[in-house]
Amino acid sequence: MSYETAVARMYALGHELANPPSHKFDLAHMRVLLGALNHPERKFPGVLIAGTNGKGSTAATLASILRASGLRTGLYTSPHLVRINERIRISGSEISDDDFALLHDVVDRTAERLVEEGELPWHPSFFEMLTAIAFEYFAQNKVEIAVLEVGMGGRLDATNVIEPRVSVITDISLDHQKFLGNTVAEIAREKAGIIRPGGVVVTLPQQPQANDVIGNTILDLGAQGVSAVPYVPPVSPASSRYLVRSTGDKLSIAVAEEGDKSIVQAEGHVSSRYPLEVMGKQILVETPLVGRHQLRNIALAIATAEVLSHQGFAITPEAIEHGIRETHWPGRFQVLPAKGGAPEHVFDVAHNPAGAWALRSALSACYEDRPLTFVFGAMRDKAIGEMAEILFPLALRVIATRADNPRSATPDEIREAAARTATDIEDASDVVSALDRARSLAGPQSIVVVTGSIYIVGEAMRVLGVKV
Repeated sequence: MSYETAVARMYALGHELANPPSHKFDLAHMRVLLGALNHPERKFPGVLIAGTNGKGSTAATLASILRASGLRTGLYTSPHLVRINERIRISGSEISDDDFALLHDVVDRTAERLVEEGELPWHPSFFEMLTAIAFEYFAQNKVEIAVLEVGMGGRLDATNVIEPRVSVITDISLDHQKFLGNTVAEIAREKAGIIRPGGVVVTLPQQPQANDVIGNTILDLGAQGVSAVPYVPPVSPASSRYLVRSTGDKLSIAVAEEGDKSIVQAEGHVSSRYPLEVMGKQILVETPLVGRHQLRNIALAIATAEVLSHQGFAITPEAIEHGIRETHWPGRFQVLPAKGGAPEHVFDVAHNPAGAWALRSALSACYEDRPLTFVFGAMRDKAIGEMAEILFPLALRVIATRADNPRSATPDEIREAAARTATDIEDASDVVSALDRARSLAGPQSIVVVTGSIYIVGEAMRVLGVKV
């Protein structure tokens, strides 16, 4: 089977959240499939990361730390920006097309046989298939540890069949209410489903409803709770600001910290820098991830790395410092400098109100006096009106568009949801025309901000040839 055929067969399974079958969430069926594959999920230790926002950034940072420690590290994330291969990586490298096609064939044939023999009532879903492929890939390539981002929820997510060395819960807010519940407490209960009896869970204080659920789950299961608070720098939101400057095809970001008035320059990426004591030694945390919210995700990754060091993994403060600095997580306030007459672009996958607030904060810090043009698109099941009220007041104009995805809201639906904002909203039928319009309207000092959905950001990055 060719790679193209394998990918086509995967997408033929359908977008699970567009028309979800009633049987989607069932770990028993996932265990049957993995059992027929000789349980690849039992052949490597893993870390399981759940949450509403920040779980991908936390996973990417932790995986980078583990790689810097000399460990052969698997990383499984979702969704992808441009290519499906992005979701499955070993030591920073995507699964190859040939390996993806081969493993898809193995898993798909196994699934079809199980259906024919009555062991499975139906073919596994897109995410179940992809998770099984990732587990097979990690097992066959003998990873020393795998970092696994939960797809949605936690309790019944396909990744939750592993026995994690550490469970990590990032910030929880309202999202996917149709599937996870209508309150933060209900959603937190789903996320807390990755906690194991007697296991270790790393988290941070957050909304009281979430704190209550996570804390009681830890107590009920006799688990060990580890707080990442010691690794969150004690810096007030107003105490640092980012200054963004473009010169030719180079991007220069300065971070001015009020405490010592020092200026930190970084070319080609945005950088926060601060000292931190880790494992009895002071390190210099320098991260390419932008925004105050990312400091919480980095803290979670550091705390998890320290827990793993106590479990026998050779992780040092120096490796933590190096791994944070080398973290690569595209589409999260990723900046494309102005070049050849084209304006500067910012790509950010702010797909819910909490993500929108984080983006608004970063834009206000980085581009306080620059005019902004938004290219915005979102999935129909998201809180579009609330996101618009948070983000659109920052923009001179908004180009509403849609991704090539059946869940996408139409420009008209976005305009209707954003009716309470006074921002000028134009329509564009697709991402290509939206980008063309935004770039034609943007002046020399303008910033084009592409956001609202990972699918919008991914299509825009592909169109503009931005490296993922």
